[in-house]
Amino acid sequence: QLQLVESGGGLVQPGGSLRLSCAASGFTLDYYSIGWFRQAPGKEREGVSCISSDGGSTNYADSVKGRFTISRDNAKNTVYLQMNSLKPEDTAVYYCAAGFFWVYSGSYHESLYDYWGQGTQVTVSS
Repeated sequence: QLQLVESGGGLVQPGGSLRLSCAASGFTLDYYSIGWFRQAPGKEREGVSCISSDGGSTNYADSVKGRFTISRDNAKNTVYLQMNSLKPEDTAVYYCAAGFFWVYSGSYHESLYDYWGQGTQVTVSS
């Protein structure tokens, strides 16, 4: 069964950090670009960051630039999202997704992605 599994979410205070992981099972992520998305209550899902298959290209939404870092370890078949200086507005369910596409600012169209994880909850609150 081909699937992506996110982990690492939780409750953190404002200003804190979390690292999300996106692990693949049943297939290799080596040739896929990966995107992280999030959906807050009552809002549409939005793209947060994406990374090319070789890790050489990355993109970030303006709302997370300078605070979040995307990376990947193809040997572990895993992609990470390091989230620092978290704010209450970062509270959302975070999803990872895999697809074949060039990474640029327009790489968040959901039609580009073939596989999606089930999401992990991130709550930023004091």
